[in-house]
Amino acid sequence: MAKQIRKQEALEYHAKGRPGKIEVIPSKEAKTQRDLSLAYSPGVAEPCNEIAANKEDVYKYTAKGNLVGVITNGTAVLGLGNIGPEASKPVMEGKGVLFKIFADIDVFDIEINETDPKKFVEIVKSLEPTFGGINLEDIKAPECFYIEQELKAQCNIPIMHDDQHGTAIISAAALLNALEIQKKKIDKVRFVVNGAGAAAMACIKLYESLGAKPSNFVMFDKKGILFKGRPDIEEYKLKFCVDAKYKDYDLGKALKDADVFLGLSVGNVVTEEMVKSMAKNPIVFAMANPDPEITYDKALNARKDVIMATGRSDYPNQVNNVLGFPYIFRGALDVRAKHINEEMKLAAVKALAELAKTPVPDIVNLAYNEKTISFGPTYIIPKPFDPRLLSTVAPAVAKAAIESGVARIKITDWEAYEIELNKRLGLDNQLSRILSNKAKSNPKRVIFADAENAKILKAAQMVVEEGIGYPILLGNENKIKKIAEENAVDLDDMPIIDPKSDEHEELRKEFSELFFEKRQRKGINKYEALKAMKDRNHFGCMMVETGEADCMISGLSRNYPDTIRPALHIIGTEDGVKKIAGMYLLFTKRGPLFLADTTVNFNPTAEELAEITMLVAKEVRQFNIVPKIAMLSYSNFGSSNSPEANTVRAAREIVKKKNPNLICDGEIQGILAFNKEILKENYPFTELVNGEVNVLIFPNLAAGNLAYNLLQEVGGADSIGPILLGMKKPVHVLQLGSSIRSIFNMVVIAVVDAQAKNKVNVQEVVKRSKWWRRKPKPTS
Repeated sequence: MAKQIRKQEALEYHAKGRPGKIEVIPSKEAKTQRDLSLAYSPGVAEPCNEIAANKEDVYKYTAKGNLVGVITNGTAVLGLGNIGPEASKPVMEGKGVLFKIFADIDVFDIEINETDPKKFVEIVKSLEPTFGGINLEDIKAPECFYIEQELKAQCNIPIMHDDQHGTAIISAAALLNALEIQKKKIDKVRFVVNGAGAAAMACIKLYESLGAKPSNFVMFDKKGILFKGRPDIEEYKLKFCVDAKYKDYDLGKALKDADVFLGLSVGNVVTEEMVKSMAKNPIVFAMANPDPEITYDKALNARKDVIMATGRSDYPNQVNNVLGFPYIFRGALDVRAKHINEEMKLAAVKALAELAKTPVPDIVNLAYNEKTISFGPTYIIPKPFDPRLLSTVAPAVAKAAIESGVARIKITDWEAYEIELNKRLGLDNQLSRILSNKAKSNPKRVIFADAENAKILKAAQMVVEEGIGYPILLGNENKIKKIAEENAVDLDDMPIIDPKSDEHEELRKEFSELFFEKRQRKGINKYEALKAMKDRNHFGCMMVETGEADCMISGLSRNYPDTIRPALHIIGTEDGVKKIAGMYLLFTKRGPLFLADTTVNFNPTAEELAEITMLVAKEVRQFNIVPKIAMLSYSNFGSSNSPEANTVRAAREIVKKKNPNLICDGEIQGILAFNKEILKENYPFTELVNGEVNVLIFPNLAAGNLAYNLLQEVGGADSIGPILLGMKKPVHVLQLGSSIRSIFNMVVIAVVDAQAKNKVNVQEVVKRSKWWRRKPKPTS
């Protein structure tokens, strides 16, 4: 299922709530009159006087040191061309988002209405006091070369035009590793470059810094080969011109016996025959977007010995600028570098190349649904979701800045610096993106039991477009289609099944017999079993139980017990599990936080609380996170002898007896669970002294339910849940009033759970399924 972004969805994303994608949030308390007096007049005068006396103190008293300007004039925006400064603003805001989520760098995006290069330089130069660094973006060639060169000469803060150097740095790292695998030397190989824009020029320059010889490059622009004496050739291209005797060469002729093809042009200009004509063990970097110069499949079909990279995420070896710019600026800012020089770029290249050779963390394997990603032809550069990038590339760049003399401050404790970098975002903070990627790797069939609802249908469409699952909609077909039409939801890839319809009478009978067999001695007669199959929850659970679907989402329009009961009666609990539990996953500044039980068990006994704890630990491990559990109470390690505190204490003892290696302690107050200083001073014996707590177990349902609601509504934490634990097959119950995004997140969890319980790829099953062969009837 190819990922598609609908126009309306993209517009709604940018327009909903507060328009745009970014906001400014105070980093200091600003609640009381005293706070405001410190933040502004009269208190603000003191740092002003300090900075006036010593300009370097601007880094001490303001946000300058962590602030990058993303600046453009909108003359070369993505694939949109010269669309102007206003139209470029969504892209610049998006760049700011990437800086923040990957490197914790703050951004002001600035769109300048000026196309004259000299005036543009004057404007940007005048902004130097505001920023710690400037990222130039989407400025057309050849003006971009002049602009960057002049700003680097005139400014004493790091300046980088990412369109040039980002692609150059990432592709250079890939090139070094590809050459190593192919057993070739960079000074010996012959390059053919298709495209002569800013990125191509920067690539060649950086490759030359790594040892490539200028005489080994042949370059093409949209008019053909660059040769000496060609009329109307731009000045910046002259140094890449070959002898005029090659003026009749086309791309096919130039590629014969070439070692490396570098494409930064347009799609589908390289044929399989051209790749076949290249030298032994060729390297093909086809980086045109969205369509590469030759597809990955065609290149490998032409040559089994080829190493291929593209700009696309659905092929191995993606050359993605996000592997570079956040971390390069992070390193430059942290040593207050005056420039981003060649040494710093080369340091980034080598750090990326070396990182690809080291063992890949399990969390990355999980994200890409591979048992082991390892260095080789299909892995020559790190994956964008690799959490080690920040603590690998930024220190390398910072060290190069110090050694090359452009750093204003020096870092001496590199180990502490790496720890600080990891704390900026939390190594596990990429969990939501990783889970989504994991779901896409093996989509599952998802029952939506409440499909007569606009939110459900919009979420189901997102599931199809994101490629994480195959929705099956339960409900009245005409109602569903009417709602879909009113909300512009495309139902083409979604079968609709009405459990009440005469069309499914035989299936209802079949399901009712199975249900009766399960419940005949538990209060259900044949008539009730047949009647139950007209209920969407019963019918949907039976589809999951019989293998017609892999997981189910329900509960948006009915209460929690009525949704859980059919699941327990039909699917049942995992072997050995006596009680199910409900868990919430909250995304906090500390990283992901798992809370339980928040939805099912009112007043669990010590044995039940222990079982809940172990169910949560099992689920947390599935996310590739080591559970560190605090069992909460109003008591600290025996300070109260109340029945509730004793229950939590006894539950912890049961957990440790059954699983002594599990990091789990209590009973403990919530505030102490996160306060290492008090724990070390007063309770040095506890396991919770080391590492960050990521699981909170509550003594009863009231405490858990109140806590997650407060954290979500007052604390502003994003959440996924409730996640139902202990079921044989995944059934998850939505919270009343869940948003479209919350529903989608629950589907992601359901699909990942289903993958763990059923590793079969259902794509072929879907193709053969009667449900997907049957198209919805046209609206009458």
